[in-house]
Amino acid sequence: MKTRHPVFFELEYDPLEPGQILDGEAATADLTLAESPGETAGLWSCTPGTFTDTEVRESFLVIAGHATLAYADGTIHTLRPGTTHQFSGGEQTTWTVHEKLVKAYWLTSP
Repeated sequence: MKTRHPVFFELEYDPLEPGQILDGEAATADLTLAESPGETAGLWSCTPGTFTDTEVRESFLVIAGHATLAYADGTIHTLRPGTTHQFSGGEQTTWTVHEKLVKAYWLTSP
């Protein structure tokens, strides 16, 4: 699926911290769409590569792309358009982005 909305062409990608990258040259872009005390909603995108992350409390919906999300305990999730997922916060994960990923996210304070 190709994303065609003009907002996707305005995203500016920044490389991840070198210590996070396991393979490739993954870079991310983030666009905040709404904020209120304790809540943020936005768009996040990542180019192909493999990297580690420590998650925050978040719910998200994949809009475009393909990735594999692996937890430290070995649990693996395949992320494709229409996939929803939720983090409680603090999870150690490894992301393998196969095709540029775009997700809508909602962050909440505990």
